[in-house]
Amino acid sequence: MDAITPTALRLEYTPEVAAATAPVYERLKRVIPAVEWPFHAPLVHAINQLKRERDAVILAHNYQTPEIFHGVADIVGDSLALARQAETTDAKVIVLAGVHFMAETAKLMNPGKIVLIPDTAAGCSLAESITAADVRLLRQTYPGVPVVAYVNTSAEVKAEVDICCTSGNAVEVVESLGVPRVIMLPDEYLAKHVATQTSVEVIAWKGHCEVHERFTGDQIREFRGRFDDLVVIAHPECPPDVLEAADFVGSTAHMIQMVEKRRPPRVLMVTECSMSDNIAASLPDVEFVRPCNLCPHMKRITLSNILESLQTLEPPVEIPADLADRARRSVERMLAVQPKPRA
Repeated sequence: MDAITPTALRLEYTPEVAAATAPVYERLKRVIPAVEWPFHAPLVHAINQLKRERDAVILAHNYQTPEIFHGVADIVGDSLALARQAETTDAKVIVLAGVHFMAETAKLMNPGKIVLIPDTAAGCSLAESITAADVRLLRQTYPGVPVVAYVNTSAEVKAEVDICCTSGNAVEVVESLGVPRVIMLPDEYLAKHVATQTSVEVIAWKGHCEVHERFTGDQIREFRGRFDDLVVIAHPECPPDVLEAADFVGSTAHMIQMVEKRRPPRVLMVTECSMSDNIAASLPDVEFVRPCNLCPHMKRITLSNILESLQTLEPPVEIPADLADRARRSVERMLAVQPKPRA
C-alpha cells in the first residue's frame, strides 16, 4: 500500500463535513461541547473515509476519548474484547487506539496483517514493571508453579508465561489450570483481588497501574458523604481499600454491563475517567460522578495521529517470529477459557 500525503485530505469544517458527522455528534453532544465539534469533525470525517480506502479497522480501548471511541472506532471494548476481535477481523490494516501491549496482542493474533500504533510511546506502567528475565527468575524461585500474565505485559513477557488473562477473566483463567498455586503478574492488586475469589493460592508481583493506584478508600468515603444515592464501581487494579469501599468490582467491560443493566441514578466509576464520558454519551439517565484520573499513555492517541497512521501506514508493530509464536500460545490459551456468567 502506498502512503497518502496529508494534502490529499482537506481538514476543514465544511457543510459537507458537518452533515456527514452530524449523527456522530448527536451521540456525543452530552460530553463534547458544540464549540469543540468543528475541530474534531474534519478529522473524524477524513479518518472514516480513509479507513474504507485502506480496508482498515480501528480497535479502541474503553479509555479512549469520546471523539475516538464514538467517532472513528469500529470495535471497542476492554483488553479481552479487543484481543478476541483482533483474532477475527478481515481487514487488511488494524489501527490500535490504545497502548503498545494491546497493539502487540493484535499483531500476535494477526501476524499477516499490518498493525499500527499511532504513537509508539503509548506505554503502560504495568507492562514496564516486569521483564522476561524477571519471569525466568520467578520460575527458578517457584519451580513447577504455573505463571499467569495479565495482558498488560510485553510480548517478551507473554512468551515466558503459561497463559494470559485480563481483569475480566482472571479468576476463570487461574482456576482453569487445576493447580493449588499460581504466580500472577504483574498487577499486585488484581492478583490480591483474584485471591479473594478463589481457593487457589496466588503469588503476586508488585506492579501497579499508575492511574488506578492513585485512588484511595478515603476518596470513596468522601464522595459517599456528598451523595446519599451514590453507587461505587471500581476496577480491580485499584488498591484493596478502594475495592472494599466499592459496591461493585469488575473489569471495564463488567462495569459497563453493570451500569447498562441496573441503571443506577448516580455512579462513581473508579477507573480512567474517559470511560465515564463514553458511557455517559449513551446513558443520559445516569449521572456520572468523576474522580478524574487520566492515563497519560492512552491520551497519546489522538484523532490527528490516527489519521497520520492511516495516511503513512506507520508506525507498524513488528514481533520476531520465534518470539511471536511463544507469546501467541499464551494468548490463545486465554481465549480458550470460557467465561462464567455474571449476575
